[in-house]
Amino acid sequence: MMQQVRRQLDRVHLEVIGTTLSDVRSAEAAGADRIELITAIQEGGLTPSLALVEQAVETASIPVRVMVRPHARSFVYDQDDMKTIVRDVELIASVGAEAIVFGALTEDGKVDERALEQVFKAARSMKMTFHRAIDESRNLLEAFKTVQQYEGITDILTSGGADRAPEAVEQFKALLQESGPQGIHIMAGAGLNLQNITDFVRESGVSYVHLGSGVRRSGDAMQPIDAARVQELRQLLDQAVLV
Repeated sequence: MMQQVRRQLDRVHLEVIGTTLSDVRSAEAAGADRIELITAIQEGGLTPSLALVEQAVETASIPVRVMVRPHARSFVYDQDDMKTIVRDVELIASVGAEAIVFGALTEDGKVDERALEQVFKAARSMKMTFHRAIDESRNLLEAFKTVQQYEGITDILTSGGADRAPEAVEQFKALLQESGPQGIHIMAGAGLNLQNITDFVRESGVSYVHLGSGVRRSGDAMQPIDAARVQELRQLLDQAVLV
């Protein structure tokens, strides 16, 4: 297990939530490796406007992954929802985004594979992060095994099934063990900040982290990105790898 963790920790990949073009610029300049572009951050993220997606892709030299989520009611989508989702994916693909961020569940809490298949048809060559819908599945490990079968899904964003990622260190270790050193990326999100990131990375072995409010002014999700926080976070992550 320790060999796997050491390989995972060659570098910690930092993904930062962006909600505006200014966020995108600030995050990249401060050391983020990737942007997750969303709107409605207090609702957990919804699909951003196509204009913002287009501008972010044109502006950023780091990858931009775009949230595809039509509403915040649940991760269970009906036929009308899927029409909207598929069309959003087609439009996002047309402006050159690197990947989408998507997740869907059935009424009984399983991964909605029919929804995934529809989305992949529309996605062309775009990759996918399966987002925190997985934390609301009826069985996290079962959902993980389903998701990792899809070659186009390169990342899973999860809190380890807990409210906050730091509360689920053992679950992250189990997911890393299941994925293997060359498998799908386990990206930790929720509850991570400057105060706990170093211990969390060292204890869990996670090498992909995702931050939103933790890199914003005063830790407030509704505030702009604080470039100094992103820079400090980048330094902490790099130092965690060296130890």
